[in-house]
Amino acid sequence: MNCFLVKDSLEAEGLLESECLIDGDMSETVVIFTHGAGANMRSCFMERMAKGLSQSNIGVVRFNLPYMRANEIDGKRRPPDRAPKLLKDFNLHIEAIKDKFAPKRLFLMGKSMGGRMAAMVAEKTSVDGVICLGYPFIPLKGGDPRLAPIELSQAPLCVIQGERDKFGGRELVESWPIMHQTQLYWLVDGDHSFVPRKSSGMTEDMNLGIAISCCIDFIQGQKNA
Repeated sequence: MNCFLVKDSLEAEGLLESECLIDGDMSETVVIFTHGAGANMRSCFMERMAKGLSQSNIGVVRFNLPYMRANEIDGKRRPPDRAPKLLKDFNLHIEAIKDKFAPKRLFLMGKSMGGRMAAMVAEKTSVDGVICLGYPFIPLKGGDPRLAPIELSQAPLCVIQGERDKFGGRELVESWPIMHQTQLYWLVDGDHSFVPRKSSGMTEDMNLGIAISCCIDFIQGQKNA
């Protein structure tokens, strides 16, 4: 795993510099992988997904969003920044990564909130596809389902979801017509992080392996589309 620093473009916008982690070959297909609200780019989930994709000749870049970068400096726990700041930061990273590596194909992937931001970015920024891992459909504090990013995304979209995800399980999500326009994969008995119960006969490793395979199938499918 290598790393590189995004600095000048971020500082020009009043944002903290950003260390990006790199797995795999960055010359052909690159996935920019963004974390969820509570765990940063170095979490076990992020690490395992990135390593799995990189073994199939896919380059993966991870970075921390602004509030997580601040958290790492002083150790304080902050809530996520508001969407406009996250989207600006996301787009600045996309441009920096394109300038540095000039990949032939570029995909966005995010865990939970990161997947929602990726879909929102793809409304106005051209990418080859978006992958949402555990999409946060239902706000836990109540409110309408977060379907607008999926409806407005201009890129092909893949959602990989645990069957019993508290942010949107199988029975509910499949009832929404907009989901028929996405590639939707279900992980048996998985929760929001794809972890199944022992009684299901599945394991976390099995579900993560399936998730990685689904990502690869989606990415390869866009090449042939």
